[in-house]
Amino acid sequence: MRGKAPLGTRILKDSLDWEALTDDQVIAAREKANRLASSRAARIITGFPDRGVRIEETLIDLPGRRLTLRVHRPKDTGRRLPLVVSFHGGGFFAGTAAQNDWLNSHLAARCPAVVVSVEYRLAPEHPLPRPVDDGYDTVVRLFDDAAQWNVDPAAVAVVGESAGGTIAGLIALRARKDGPPLRAQALIYPGTDWTESMTEYPSITENADNPTLPVSRLRATRKLAVPPTLDPRSVSPVKFDNLAGLPPTLVVTAALDPLADQGSRYVERLREDGTDVRLTCYPRATHTFLSTPGLVPAARPARREIVAFLRSHLHPVPRS
Repeated sequence: MRGKAPLGTRILKDSLDWEALTDDQVIAAREKANRLASSRAARIITGFPDRGVRIEETLIDLPGRRLTLRVHRPKDTGRRLPLVVSFHGGGFFAGTAAQNDWLNSHLAARCPAVVVSVEYRLAPEHPLPRPVDDGYDTVVRLFDDAAQWNVDPAAVAVVGESAGGTIAGLIALRARKDGPPLRAQALIYPGTDWTESMTEYPSITENADNPTLPVSRLRATRKLAVPPTLDPRSVSPVKFDNLAGLPPTLVVTAALDPLADQGSRYVERLREDGTDVRLTCYPRATHTFLSTPGLVPAARPARREIVAFLRSHLHPVPRS
């Protein structure tokens, strides 16, 4: 690897051969992992939510489906707040909103904002682009119902981790034309390339022994979530011809992550097309580090950076 991973991350080593599993086995393994990630015991690793935030679950009806939303709202304010829509990681076939309670609750408390995390549908039952459609349609609905949610429709941002970073990035791209105006996007070690070239980045080879994201899991993502009938470029932000017109962007990467170079290459493309973008790479951090703050110290400065970035764009200080 490009450095030595924090010792505790060894307990997160993903030893499952996801490529060899049947669809039913993938679903069973996912449900087991998500139950663990959602448990109180797991908070030693996934972090304890901010006590000043109320976390509730609610349902949202969209055309042809019903989704669960995990809502993080500060307890001590009744005023209208900015809206941050958040998307968890998991390779489009695993993961759950609860795994990001630590990050999302602290974003809610310290921005402050209402942070809504989307339980989008997962592969293999619901391959791409359905998770992206779930995310985009949810953002549109929340924007349209801003008064009901007591959020400011003029202060909306998206945040995503890993595969959730793909979703957030694609929502921002789709919203450029007719969608809700976004003030900012924060993409945390995002997957930006799901084409056949996805494993050709140097960081893939250099970090192949990363304990939290084996290359076999990346290949399983492509197998499970990218159907043969779908042009993979349509779900690969770095492959879009035109990246102009996007909101200010923060990209957070981890030096020990196989996806590190996908993130940095996307930043290069954004700059080329005129987007205000900042890249921060945390040196002793692995993939998933912002959902495992109990194991990776870099999670705390990264969280502070994301809070400051969102606050600066969602609560801009008027110029004198």
